[in-house]
Amino acid sequence: MKEIVNILRVFELHRGQPLALATLVRAQGSSYRRPGARMLVCPDGTTVGSLSGGCLEEEVARRAFEVIRTGTASLMSFDTRLRFGCNGTIEIFVEAVRESFLAELAEHFAHRRSCRAMTVFSGAPEQLGTRMLGMEEKSLAGAFLQEIKAPIQILIFGDGPDSMPLRSFAETLGWSVIEVDQASDLPARVDERTAAIVKSHNYGRDFAALRHLLQLDLRYVGLLGPRKRRDQLLNALFDDDASLESELFAPAGFDLGAETPEEIALAITSEIQTVFAEASGESLRDRKVPIHGWNIVGKPAPDPVDECETSAR
Repeated sequence: MKEIVNILRVFELHRGQPLALATLVRAQGSSYRRPGARMLVCPDGTTVGSLSGGCLEEEVARRAFEVIRTGTASLMSFDTRLRFGCNGTIEIFVEAVRESFLAELAEHFAHRRSCRAMTVFSGAPEQLGTRMLGMEEKSLAGAFLQEIKAPIQILIFGDGPDSMPLRSFAETLGWSVIEVDQASDLPARVDERTAAIVKSHNYGRDFAALRHLLQLDLRYVGLLGPRKRRDQLLNALFDDDASLESELFAPAGFDLGAETPEEIALAITSEIQTVFAEASGESLRDRKVPIHGWNIVGKPAPDPVDECETSAR
């Protein structure tokens, strides 16, 4: 998600200039990035985004400069088994950017709307390229279809030494952060990509915040503090006939042996990432299936792959 945020930021700085967009459209076997990874290339040499662990970007950028010069799209194929030690092949489509595509994507992000992008990389020349696809439209043959979701939005209720590292981790991941001091300031309207952390370390304020947040049907509401305090708050909420529609994680965070504010923030952001990615949270060492092959609910990924030493963690 941070990749798209950065691409849109650089696009705004280079509006009106000829730009190239490289998209990983197909992968077989193991690859560091999966289809949907993108890299924007500007005529001044600026690049943003990544397509691999750093081994392909320079070569793709050189091809992108040629695409910018000629306007002719190009499909690149890399056999990573021979060149980079990974057991797979990937295809990268490089095109001259349609400004309308990135402008529309920026509009969707600004309004926190999910959208679908279609990259046609095979077929008639006039059909090649990336554009938005309506929710009811069907994808064309020879195209890669990607659902692009809004960034995770995290509400941080309460101050303290762990607020700064929480914000830092969230912003590094490209998440949107809203810090709130009073329960009355919590937003009434949230969306399915919103998480919340309650950490005022004040019983009454935490009670008021939970009473509001737990009725919003959020996928993640985290509460800092011991289990005994959690039970006290939940019992009080039940006695108050509060609506408990959200998923409560209390105590919040993975068991990382966290003690410092930074370690606690890492444990919490890791848990939030796992929930929204529908991942298992287990150690990759202990997995019995490929890294990208299956999700937490046991459904096969669109393109199961084999592991390699540079597979994304």
